[in-house]
Amino acid sequence: MEQATPATSGLIDDDRLDDLEREFVGRVRGRVLEIGAGEGENFGALHPDVEWIGLEPDAERRAELAQRAREWGHGGEPLDAVAEAIPLPDRSVDAVIATYVLCSVADPAVALAEVRRVLVPGGRVVFVDHVAAPPRTAKRVVQRIATPFTARFCHGCHWDRETGLALVAAGFIGDDVRPLRVRSMPFGPVPTLLFDGHAP
Repeated sequence: MEQATPATSGLIDDDRLDDLEREFVGRVRGRVLEIGAGEGENFGALHPDVEWIGLEPDAERRAELAQRAREWGHGGEPLDAVAEAIPLPDRSVDAVIATYVLCSVADPAVALAEVRRVLVPGGRVVFVDHVAAPPRTAKRVVQRIATPFTARFCHGCHWDRETGLALVAAGFIGDDVRPLRVRSMPFGPVPTLLFDGHAP
């Protein structure tokens, strides 16, 4: 299966990244599952016609998410579940979105298989995540050293995940794939991937 050619990696700031995230999330339509929905940070970017379903395993975040979902008119209690075991039937959603989630799931391959399972054929996926720097770079070394600490103290976050390769291995086809570098201190730009694609 053919993959979309990624756009050239560029250096951007946080404001530009926020704009791009909103643009990507705003593209989805229909019945949309958001995995690792946090406290509802993406509500303002969703199209008004979206039928939103949230999944959030953290109880404290889920309580805030439920409140914000009501405020935004999305209703329904968020699902208490992890991405590796989505409590929805096969082929039951039109799209899945996840922002800064694949870095922290316990098993990305299993989570992506679950996403494939609940998507309708041809269903859309939007993923935004920080990712591993290119091999044999100083940034990659820093990520490898930092990851045991970020995984323990930052909600399971792994700074050295090869998310782009995982998406391809799971069979997703990229339609708009943008590897970027986001300005950050003190360790310099953070490699970040925006992926808008679909299931076969």
